[in-house]
Amino acid sequence: MAKKSEYHEIIITGFGGQGIILAGNILGKSATLFEKKNATLIQSYGPEARGGSCVAQVVISEENIEYPYVENPHVLICMSQEGFDKNISKLIKGGALFTDSELVEIEKKKIPKGAKRYSIPATRFAEEMGVKMMANIIMLGFMTAVTKLISYDALKKAVGTSVPKGTEEKNMAGLERGYQYGMDLKPKKT
Repeated sequence: MAKKSEYHEIIITGFGGQGIILAGNILGKSATLFEKKNATLIQSYGPEARGGSCVAQVVISEENIEYPYVENPHVLICMSQEGFDKNISKLIKGGALFTDSELVEIEKKKIPKGAKRYSIPATRFAEEMGVKMMANIIMLGFMTAVTKLISYDALKKAVGTSVPKGTEEKNMAGLERGYQYGMDLKPKKT
């Protein structure tokens, strides 16, 4: 999906406590520190600290970024039903939709024409691995395998330097699980 000199808008959405902002931070860090691209991160939260809506808007480009807000994402990652419902209309025609299949029920009629959709049971995988809070990392691995927006190597480095001390090994295993799942998956056309 990714080519040189491209500009990519990404929205990651879910609820507080899922590590949505951390996922956006890792994505931007992997692009800037490990691929020498430019990136911005805008974060927003609902009024609740945990359980309320949460959005990370990430822009990645090889050129200067003049406007950091995402209006029509090329990639939309939904880890909650509310996030899907509020943001699906923003996805560009031909964009890529990623959902946690355990938490989001897809309404096909809402998905823009030509969009590719990809689902992974990220939360279930994280629970099976013993760390429910790792679903965000699994989702990043999955998205990276499918889109190639950033390299897997850059993502691994960013995860390793961003997750809490003592959790690096588990998070790397989660990242690998999501990445491998994405490498084996074929998109569903809408």
